[in-house]
Amino acid sequence: MKDELIIANCSGFYGDRLSAAKELVEGGEIHVLTGDYLAELTMALLFRMKLKDPDKGYVTPFLSQMEQVMGTCLEKGIKIVANAGGLNPQGLAKELKALGRTLGLNPVIAHIQGDDLMPTLVDLQAAGEAFRHMDKNTDLKSSGLQPLTANAYLGAFGIKKALDLGADIVVGGRIADAALVAGPAAWKFNWKETDFDRLAGAYAAGHIIECGTQATGGNYSFMDEIPSYKTWGFPWPGCVKTAPLSSPSTREPGGSSPGAR
Repeated sequence: MKDELIIANCSGFYGDRLSAAKELVEGGEIHVLTGDYLAELTMALLFRMKLKDPDKGYVTPFLSQMEQVMGTCLEKGIKIVANAGGLNPQGLAKELKALGRTLGLNPVIAHIQGDDLMPTLVDLQAAGEAFRHMDKNTDLKSSGLQPLTANAYLGAFGIKKALDLGADIVVGGRIADAALVAGPAAWKFNWKETDFDRLAGAYAAGHIIECGTQATGGNYSFMDEIPSYKTWGFPWPGCVKTAPLSSPSTREPGGSSPGAR
């Protein structure tokens, strides 16, 4: 088994370049295609979408991207991991299954849920969780406000379990952006939740990889110097490597944690 995992991320936000998934899948060797679509504002937009149609609440452009690449990914053995499920990961998984049938494909699809706290918000408050504002130190109940969405960030190991069970496509709700990279890395190298050094390296790599074009010029200060905005590159390949653990005194800079290149 190769000691590397090449991860390409096709989205840094809801509304990122639609053609990116196909560009990355067809652009060279990759092992995992990831996509980060969520921000706090995005969750509010998905809530408004779900109000109009309870079957929605997920990132609909993701389906268009999957229509372009699902067959190629299955053929090449490329895993797909994304948090495009938003407020309805189960609904997105159902639509992906239907899309697969339309395309004559039968991918194994897993959806991760558990991040949505709205159904248990009152019970959590009754149990002593105040949900305090980090700046104002006021609790949710005394604020008089009613949240539209309440989501806990999920980490890497739900993704690892889904991939361990043979999933070709893994979608979830509020999975932390960098966990989209750390999860496949934990699956590939069979890390445990206590492999802190390795996980830390994967999360550091993930924060760069998931940022998409923000990491390849999107935050450049001198925007007028860029000749074209049409084909900005994504941070690909993102290569997460494993290495044997060593004592702190013998580690090279960066330690034995995985790195990105």
